[in-house]
Amino acid sequence: MTGSDPVLTLAHWLSSAFPTGAFAYSHGLEVAVRDGHVSDAAGLQDWLSALLTDGAGRSDAILIHAAAAATPATLPDIAALAAALQPAAERLAETLGQGGAFAAMMRGVWKLDVADMALPVALGRACALAGLPPDMAVPLYLQGMVMNLAQAAQRLMPLGQTAAQGVVARLAPTVAAVADTARDLTPDDIGGAGFAIDIAAMRHEAMEPRIFRS
Repeated sequence: MTGSDPVLTLAHWLSSAFPTGAFAYSHGLEVAVRDGHVSDAAGLQDWLSALLTDGAGRSDAILIHAAAAATPATLPDIAALAAALQPAAERLAETLGQGGAFAAMMRGVWKLDVADMALPVALGRACALAGLPPDMAVPLYLQGMVMNLAQAAQRLMPLGQTAAQGVVARLAPTVAAVADTARDLTPDDIGGAGFAIDIAAMRHEAMEPRIFRS
């Protein structure tokens, strides 16, 4: 039950309205705003650009391709790697929670045998089972990540819709570049340098009060 158009199916799966619970997570952005590291549209754009090129964006893109190409025998290792890459308990809960919700929809609606696992791995596995191209899924996934965090930023600081959508639009070339590069990479190429993002995620665990779960 994937329909006749892969674009429509992937747009459905990766829509902000798809019930993965993405709206509940800020990926550490809540701490960055509180501490003044992100306070306006320019700061948000810099933060999200680093996330794409040096953080979870790049790693997740590689994992989607790896999961799409995996066999049933090699998929558990990729799923374990995706979990091990998370630098904080909340980030682990974020990717496993969203991945589990995504997998449940795949099983319940599309009848695809996708196990509960980290979101990028679940998406890659679903693409393989449905015969959908990961090359198309990856940029949509990254775009969804950017859009979700831009929406989170609007709840955390004075940032209007026009400014937030401007950030998303200006990051489109970065999304495309990361997606294009990931096509030729393997899990051996995974590595990040988003230290401020990871530290923010770690510090969020002790933040009170807070709006988001990560």
